Amino acid sequence: MYAGGGGQTPSGVDHAGRPVTGYRGWVLQTDEGRRFPEQGVGLTPHISRTFADAAIELIRRRPETPFFLHVNFTAPHDPLLIPPGHKDRYDPAKIPLPGNFLSEHPFDHGNLHGRDEQLFAAPRTSAEVRRELAAYYAVISDMDEQIGRIQAALEQTAQAANTVVIFAGDQGLAIGSHGLRGKQNMYEHTVGTPLLLCGPGIPQETRRDTLCYLRDLYPTICELAGARVPDVVQGKSLLSAIAHPTQILYPVVFGYFGDVQRMIRTDRWKLIHYPRIDRFQLFDLERDPLELRDLAADGEQAAQLAELRAQLQTWQSQVGDPALKRDR
Repeated sequence: MYAGGGGQTPSGVDHAGRPVTGYRGWVLQTDEGRRFPEQGVGLTPHISRTFADAAIELIRRRPETPFFLHVNFTAPHDPLLIPPGHKDRYDPAKIPLPGNFLSEHPFDHGNLHGRDEQLFAAPRTSAEVRRELAAYYAVISDMDEQIGRIQAALEQTAQAANTVVIFAGDQGLAIGSHGLRGKQNMYEHTVGTPLLLCGPGIPQETRRDTLCYLRDLYPTICELAGARVPDVVQGKSLLSAIAHPTQILYPVVFGYFGDVQRMIRTDRWKLIHYPRIDRFQLFDLERDPLELRDLAADGEQAAQLAELRAQLQTWQSQVGDPALKRDR
């Protein structure tokens, strides 16, 4: 388990020599609160292996009763520290820039001065973006190797055949896309989080395009385990969409960040609203997957914008969004 530490703060820098500002003073600890500062304070270059080692230890016990194991990797959250053996894994000079790289975001999206954004110089440079991507990929590759070790442990202990493994990610970092560095935005490179499932009853090498939320994992896991889903749960099990490729769980999904961003997304269209500055962005994700052409001012898409705006406002009203009152 990873939790806040007791006043111990590492003095260090990340791969690029920047002061560490994330996960400072955090230590590994047990559910009972016993701490292990000797395993590192804050993130360490080998933190993913530490998590994997703990998971493998439990798997090798071959529990006699069904178990639920949550391996909460911190990678690739900053500070980005190069894992052992990965120093030259990726050459920054050979890494292409994101297709939607910008030196700066075209307007204040509500977090331009946030901690994540302060990690990059302004305006953004291609050299810094490539260097950050090289470290980002190295940390992700190391985590991937550790997940492989966990899967191997399941197979070696003959538990893989009756174990469902789910991989879900946090919001993705922009790292140069749209002139941003962090994850406090509604663009696809951030809100389109990874979600993979494997195990008994899960079709192999298939993909589902249905819209969903990460909160849908709770009822999904309950259904997989044969457990009752509590009445208060608002998510939907993903198993029907897994079994039926054309199944639609949600015709639209919504997103938000603080009081500065709101989003509605269909299978094709996305509308982003910035309440503080009352600005909209409209993207046709089918024709413009990199979200480079804002159609909010395109008269031909006025009806589409109005429809999505009305749906967004209806949702805001239903959930009691205070930003809606300010808009009006």
